[in-house]
Amino acid sequence: MSIRILIADDHHVVRRGLVFFLKTQKDLEIIGEAENGRKAVEMAKELKPDIILMDLAMPEMDGIQATKIIKEEEPNIKIMILTSFSDQDHVIPALEAGASGFQLKDIQPDELVTSIKKMVKGENQLHPKATSHLLANLSHSSNPKKKLLEELTKRELDVLKEIAKGKSNKEIAASLYITEKTVKTHVSNLLAKLELADRTQAALFAVKNKLVK
Repeated sequence: MSIRILIADDHHVVRRGLVFFLKTQKDLEIIGEAENGRKAVEMAKELKPDIILMDLAMPEMDGIQATKIIKEEEPNIKIMILTSFSDQDHVIPALEAGASGFQLKDIQPDELVTSIKKMVKGENQLHPKATSHLLANLSHSSNPKKKLLEELTKRELDVLKEIAKGKSNKEIAASLYITEKTVKTHVSNLLAKLELADRTQAALFAVKNKLVK
């Protein structure tokens, strides 16, 4: 089954280049192109893609605002920020808005394809610069949610530690000798108990609380 992709970028050359390349890849299908954030919101609601490649700096509505609206209206759609900005002022707001991935436009084409496929499977894909900004941001912020760790069962704690290592549900299932369906249940439960939105936040929560080295 093909991964259905919507591309949102105000530069025609960039959009065309992405379309041209991704169309050559097996299991990827380009279902739409948006030249600004507002159009991306409209097309996301209409086409319901699996993933959106979202630029940040766009006219009418930027990628951060568009991401926030789309995730509120269509939470199952994955959003990968694909931009030339890697500073903290862009990275943090984009991930807080609900993006599951953050990559720079100089990413190798094959790496982009791999990131897209991993994101659709539930793995978050962050450029190293984005990760370092996030960790720095966390280290300077208070952590009122630490007490919520006590709400987790031992197995949920095990799953949280595996998430922090960047493992997929399938890999976690193999590591803990449980089914993938059971892993999904544990992930849903621990996210609810910790009041977190997604796996990225869960992984960062685990790192901040020193659950992984």
